Amino acid sequence: MNRRSFVKNTGLAAAGLAILPTAQSFAAADPVVKLGIIGVGMRGQVHLGNALRRKDVNIVAICDIDDRMLDKATAIIQQSGKPMPKVFKGDVNAWKKLLELKELDGVIIATPWEWHAPMIIGSLEAGIKYVGTEVMLGITLQDHWDVVKAAEHHNAQVMMLENVCYRRDVMAVLNMVRQGLFGELIHLQGGYQHDLRNVKFNNGSQPYGGGVEFGEKGFSEAHWRTEHSVHRNGDLYPTHGIGPVAEMININRGNRFVALSSFATKTRGLHEYIVKNGGQQHPNAKVQFKLGDIVTTTIRCANGETILLQHDTNLPRPYSLGFRVQGTHGIWMDVNHSLYIEGMSKTNDAWEDAKSWLDQYDHPLWKKYGTSAEGAGHGGMDFFVLHAFVESIKRKTATPLDVYDAAAWSAITPLSEQSIDLGNQTVEFPDFTSGQWMYRRNIFALTDEY
Repeated sequence: MNRRSFVKNTGLAAAGLAILPTAQSFAAADPVVKLGIIGVGMRGQVHLGNALRRKDVNIVAICDIDDRMLDKATAIIQQSGKPMPKVFKGDVNAWKKLLELKELDGVIIATPWEWHAPMIIGSLEAGIKYVGTEVMLGITLQDHWDVVKAAEHHNAQVMMLENVCYRRDVMAVLNMVRQGLFGELIHLQGGYQHDLRNVKFNNGSQPYGGGVEFGEKGFSEAHWRTEHSVHRNGDLYPTHGIGPVAEMININRGNRFVALSSFATKTRGLHEYIVKNGGQQHPNAKVQFKLGDIVTTTIRCANGETILLQHDTNLPRPYSLGFRVQGTHGIWMDVNHSLYIEGMSKTNDAWEDAKSWLDQYDHPLWKKYGTSAEGAGHGGMDFFVLHAFVESIKRKTATPLDVYDAAAWSAITPLSEQSIDLGNQTVEFPDFTSGQWMYRRNIFALTDEY
């Protein structure tokens, strides 16, 4: 029996093995979930607003070191009519005081990337069993191992709040994949292809940027995110692209990433933006950025698929995550909103508008909660990622996206940096499940509940 047949035949029997996270026996849903939010900047405020819309969530504490962001957050809470939570501020370690609260059922972390690993581990050590974290999971590869081991040690759930996994067209394609329309998947693509120059340089004078300042003079993400472009060269933000396609090929659940190699172009975009908007004499025109304007990563999977990811945030371009899902029976590409299914498409060997297909195979979650998701942010997908986290807490079950998913998706960053540093060598991908990927079963979006 080959390994793939072995996995198929033993997957259900082994699904109950004691590997974290495992779903506990189904329990009656708790009526109200008590959450704390660490980091109420622009992203944290989205989670805050969506949580306040829910009758089954109470925000009992918030934390931030930026008074401007705290003012915005408290205004959102006041407008909701819900009670004001405890506020922790004034010190970079104020979050540790928040974690001392005994009433917390879970926490959401929406802080700069370098704080994620210590805050997740600190939450678990404080006894919190459910942690929802914004992307990324950590900075170094060791960060990722530390979070995985902490989650295992404390028998806790760590869910990366990767909202693109819940994008409506992506979920419709996932539905089509699971129904076999694309046949056996062969190759997938995704990425983060998004002009972020107005985000990376922002002094707060305009809602969406327009300056050339970052670091201490920067506002919101420009305060911290741009520094990564100065000092690092790799795929700094892979999870939007990798998360959805990883679910389609059951990564960590009968399949896994085996190896990757990465390439980076020269860096020109950020310097030219500074010169154009601030002039040659601006101090930031002297900054030497390390991040290549376009970073391309290829991943090989245990079951023979390949994945191509691209990070492209420093040049002028329209937004696209560049999804491509290709199998033995057909292909979908989001950049041209088209697909082709052999023997089913209207015209042989010609692209077909994907809309009617995506409508027909609309995922049951979107059919059920589409109205509730209106206005939740990012086309509604922000509703679903919070909904999954909250429902998991209420039902005392495993989160549909778990710590192994978070580690595998986020580890692409330090591994891509390593590959580039080694002259584009192929590097081995660690198995964060310690071999249990062969026995685990995918639970993501298999019902219309969460």
